[in-house]
Amino acid sequence: MSDAAAPKAKSGLVKILLWTVVVLFVLALAAAGAVYGGYKWMQAEFAAPGPSAEETIILLPRGAGLITIANQLETEGLIRDRRIFRAAVTLDGGEGVLRAGEYRIPAGASMAEIYDQLRVGQTVQYPVTFAEGLTSAMIVDTLAASDVLTGEITEIPAEGTLLPETYLVTRGTSRQEVLDRMAAAQTALLDRLWDDRAENLPFDTREEAIILASVVEKETGVGAERPEVASVFVNRLRRGMRLESDPTIIYGISRGVALGRGLRRSEIDNAENAWNTYQIPRLPPTPIANPGTESIAAVLNPAEGTALFFVADGTGGHAFADTYAEHQRNVANWRRIERQRRNGGN
Repeated sequence: MSDAAAPKAKSGLVKILLWTVVVLFVLALAAAGAVYGGYKWMQAEFAAPGPSAEETIILLPRGAGLITIANQLETEGLIRDRRIFRAAVTLDGGEGVLRAGEYRIPAGASMAEIYDQLRVGQTVQYPVTFAEGLTSAMIVDTLAASDVLTGEITEIPAEGTLLPETYLVTRGTSRQEVLDRMAAAQTALLDRLWDDRAENLPFDTREEAIILASVVEKETGVGAERPEVASVFVNRLRRGMRLESDPTIIYGISRGVALGRGLRRSEIDNAENAWNTYQIPRLPPTPIANPGTESIAAVLNPAEGTALFFVADGTGGHAFADTYAEHQRNVANWRRIERQRRNGGN
């Protein structure tokens, strides 16, 4: 090659290289544009309204991974494309955070909205309600009858160790877990109330407080008068008087199951019934039910007063008295109301 031809060859090679770089750059731009366009399209599809025409309940099993969940959502008609769902969730880093459980998916929910529900665990919640004053055996029976809960209860909790109220559960929650929550809730309540209790109460322990609270619970269903009922029992214990509470006798007979009749004189006089507070000058040996928050609070801070007696007043509440003579007049009034009711109001 001559000396004149060499620069021309080099110039041609440079042009080829430059054009190659330009072509590759253009192709890279085109590819990037395609990727970006594809990403924007996937985002739009992920946020678009879903195909479901009505609200749907879906149950995602424990241990289900992203592939299984995406397939189930598509099979049940909640999303249009499981691949888009999987890709979007993976890009967001949410592959391992989707939570099992039962979900209520609104009609037309987008994949993004469904993802948000599954990511935060916004599962369907079911209320399980326990009335104040149920025995532990009754609470276990309530749990056993639930078709939302699972598992067996092998041991009935000790009487008075559970806090009856409404608990929210998800489908598949174990029955034992609910009992554990109820026991923890009562402990937390006592922790909160115990240090602020009234002075000079006639009991020293939390266990004794629960025993007395269970008696208050069974004596009245009127929340507003629980502190006054508690005051009567506190006053009686301070004076060394017997509580003389009918529900304690019933618990000793039937473990809290309603008798369906009035107490017999022989049952009131029965000194062998360890829960018979007409016979024992102290608290019964155990709670007679599981008291609610109001009864526990009432026992720890009873109303101020000197009443020693109470009897039903015909309105659902009670008439209170400081003296036995006044109490007898209230009892006579209650007997008169009972007779009128039996006679049709005459």
